[in-house]
Amino acid sequence: MELRSDYFVGRPETAPQRSLLKACGFTDEELKKPLIAVVSAHSEIVPGHINLDKIAAAVKAGVYAAGGTPVLVPAIGVCDGIAMGHIGMKFSLPSRELIADSVETMVTAHLFDGMVLVPNCDKIVPGMVMAACRLNLPAVVVSGGPMLAGNVCGEEVSLSKMFESVGAHKAGLIDDKQLDDITARCCPGCGSCAGMYTANSMNCLCEAIGIGLPGNGTIPAVFSERTILAKHAGEAIVDMVKKNITARDIINERSIKNAVACDMALGCSSNSVLHLLAIAHEAGVELDLNMFNEVSEKTPNLCHLAPAGPTHMQDLYYAGGVQAVLSELLRGGMIDGGCMTVTGKTVKENLDGVKLSKAQNAIRPLENPYTKTGGLAILFGNIAKNGCVVKRSAVAPEMLRHEGKARVFNGEEEAIAAIYAGKINHGDVVVIKYEGPKGGPGMREMLNPTSALAGMGLDKSVALITDGRFSGASRGASIGHVSPEAAAGGEFALIEEGDIIQIDIPAYSVHLKVTDEELERRRKAWKCPGKEIPGKWLKRYAAMVSSADKGAILS
Repeated sequence: MELRSDYFVGRPETAPQRSLLKACGFTDEELKKPLIAVVSAHSEIVPGHINLDKIAAAVKAGVYAAGGTPVLVPAIGVCDGIAMGHIGMKFSLPSRELIADSVETMVTAHLFDGMVLVPNCDKIVPGMVMAACRLNLPAVVVSGGPMLAGNVCGEEVSLSKMFESVGAHKAGLIDDKQLDDITARCCPGCGSCAGMYTANSMNCLCEAIGIGLPGNGTIPAVFSERTILAKHAGEAIVDMVKKNITARDIINERSIKNAVACDMALGCSSNSVLHLLAIAHEAGVELDLNMFNEVSEKTPNLCHLAPAGPTHMQDLYYAGGVQAVLSELLRGGMIDGGCMTVTGKTVKENLDGVKLSKAQNAIRPLENPYTKTGGLAILFGNIAKNGCVVKRSAVAPEMLRHEGKARVFNGEEEAIAAIYAGKINHGDVVVIKYEGPKGGPGMREMLNPTSALAGMGLDKSVALITDGRFSGASRGASIGHVSPEAAAGGEFALIEEGDIIQIDIPAYSVHLKVTDEELERRRKAWKCPGKEIPGKWLKRYAAMVSSADKGAILS
């Protein structure tokens, strides 16, 4: 078996490199084995990452046991929840590109033979997977696992409840003591926040696409089974190196379509669309927004985890996890069972013996779905000619079709101030412009506005549409990723206060009731408002980033 790292072994010309490796403590025997990068995003600021040192250590043990040599290397990670609502959120989505670039850099510069990717939270997972596709080496993803749900007054809760409680407090529905109680008990320990938010969505989709071992998406962070999974990931990567099974052998057009189907069944975060587009791009796969609707039309929504419903990741885990969902989809002929996975087996082989238990409430069978269509929908119309995204499974039935007066704001800060001041009325459509990839820049998540509306009891009567993004913790008629974005001169920029907007989610439509002639008149008068961009990195990002319908990738 020829390895990339053989470059370092036994050749007089590479004695200088060996001397440096020996300075790190590697023996000659270790350098003759597959050299495996264990790429860990461990830090002490992200609750989903504070346990990644333990996960990485378990991965290293697995690699050693299987006959490889593990080497720990770092990656960055932003906590979206902590970054929410201030300048930090501008850096969240851009960090995905930095992560992909840094993994590519570390793995290529040091001639690793394979890599185990140890992320957990929102942008870290797709960033690492993008790098794996780009490098096309053997790769396994093993996340840190989901947080257990909190408990407040006997109710199972997670981060979405916390953000909505701020809106409830502003509306006088709860007092300071109640807010403090929820704050203390909402997030009980380490792990990615307990609902079907972006982090858990992407960790589940890694499992569905085959780049993560069964259990990757749902085994709780604090369970010993998570440590065992990490050891198995270390063993799996050595086997993949020996068999030369690479990332693109697993991530391809067929497996990405499987991931989209699983996405629809689970009711994943709307951010999953953005990240699957970016991953597909790195894998050389053509993927456009129309395919999401095509899959949605054929794939029922089987799960209503928070914020769409009362169940959380631990409930999904006890119900059989992602594998149980995949078994239902395979039974219905909705996924391709022949796709290869990091186990060395196909999807169908992994699902042998997996059946959905009736004694659970987190996964419905195909015969009794929440809806016959999937959890996400892509809407098109005269203010979103290239599409926009809504988490349909988290929309109240009465809001699936809605017509209302536009309340227009140039940025999140303006919108949240109006919401907190009680200036938004039943029936309104809140429009937040200039928060797209270029316009933000960084395409901030609008969790504060959506949570405020939900906490004030307006999520069943007020819609929100933006060229920014939404956290997976958002619920209600929250429509994001409008493309072309306002800052790029898209028609979304031309919406004015008081315009009427029609939303028809079942028909995949969003429409501004203004004539083409009036839009053209407005276009001639439009000027993009100037915005100071902080720091050098965001200036580069704004200059290079693509539109949301292309995955907000860097050109």
